[in-house]
Amino acid sequence: MQSILITSKSSLSALGHESDEIWKNYQSKSTCLSICCFNDMDTPTGRLQEKTQSLIDNLRKEHPHYRRLDKSVLMAILVGRNSLSKSKWSDLSKVGINMGSSRGATQLFEKYHEHFINSPKKRISPLVSPTTTLGNISSWMAFDFGTKGATLTHSITCSTALHSILNASVWIKSGMTDKFIAGGTEAPLTDFTISQMRALGIYSKNTSEWYCSPMKKRNTKNNMVLGEGASAFCLESDEGQQHLAKIIGLGYSTEKIEHPASLSADADCLKKSMRMALLDSELKTVDAIVMHAPGTIKGDQSEYKAIQSVFGTQTPHLISTKHQSGHTFGASGGLSLDLAIEMLNRKSVIQFPYETEVCQEKCTPKTILINAVGFGGNAVSIIVQKTD
Repeated sequence: MQSILITSKSSLSALGHESDEIWKNYQSKSTCLSICCFNDMDTPTGRLQEKTQSLIDNLRKEHPHYRRLDKSVLMAILVGRNSLSKSKWSDLSKVGINMGSSRGATQLFEKYHEHFINSPKKRISPLVSPTTTLGNISSWMAFDFGTKGATLTHSITCSTALHSILNASVWIKSGMTDKFIAGGTEAPLTDFTISQMRALGIYSKNTSEWYCSPMKKRNTKNNMVLGEGASAFCLESDEGQQHLAKIIGLGYSTEKIEHPASLSADADCLKKSMRMALLDSELKTVDAIVMHAPGTIKGDQSEYKAIQSVFGTQTPHLISTKHQSGHTFGASGGLSLDLAIEMLNRKSVIQFPYETEVCQEKCTPKTILINAVGFGGNAVSIIVQKTD
């Protein structure tokens, strides 16, 4: 079985953009989410910190083209640059890029559409189409980095980032290339996008400290919160280089759509993807699972049932990122993978900061499974391992 090395990584979210700060915030008993005004309402969000936002503002000034790009694209360039600099790769001629996003250029598209609606002559800029197509994320990353390999962008709802990792890993295993930058990016904090989530009845109305609290004991109401985020991972073939972790198991599945915005009650797609990843890794269990768990009652419980079905009564340690980052749609699986790698390298697990009914056993993790699942039942499960 060929493993895929994760040589370097970078992420940004409401938790920050530096590994030590992000780890500290995951350990914090205070939320990183904040109240902002959307649709004239106080709304909990996972907005980027000011110092992280300043990096994006400065990047926008670096090149005339960058002034016209959506925030999600600039976030992707930032994390890609950072991860690439840590990789110490010298030859970029065959490096591929697979950076996904659920919604793509959300803010820019809505800005252009508003201008179109309000324009008496319905005239628009010729830049509207090329700057709002999904593919421009990876294309601008390649422009910035000078890479020459395959350049891919896709949307598979909230499992997008892990699908990027899955796809890049398969490219490497096929021998078509030996290096890939993969991940996800999302900047969904707009009036219209938040209204969509409120229309589904899943957006948090909590006014307490934990605006989003997946798997919290006695949770009776949906409390999903949207957040901004991006992550990028430098992946390469297993040839003994220094690395942060190895990908040793890959799994995926899609279930029949019963409702366009929900999973089956038992999350069949997640059961299949987790079992596939375990079979691929030749493991029977793992030390911890970073759940998808966005803070929706049905979604969280469906995933938990799937985990119990696969692992039995001895479930591994369970955690999610969403109580601190918010749900970053297509970027969320990447933030989960980022947390898993931190737990492996710091030889410790993060625990939920509130009372929960799921397993919270302290351990020194050596294998961690990461789940992601999106609207329509598209699931991905990846197992990572730290080897000394």
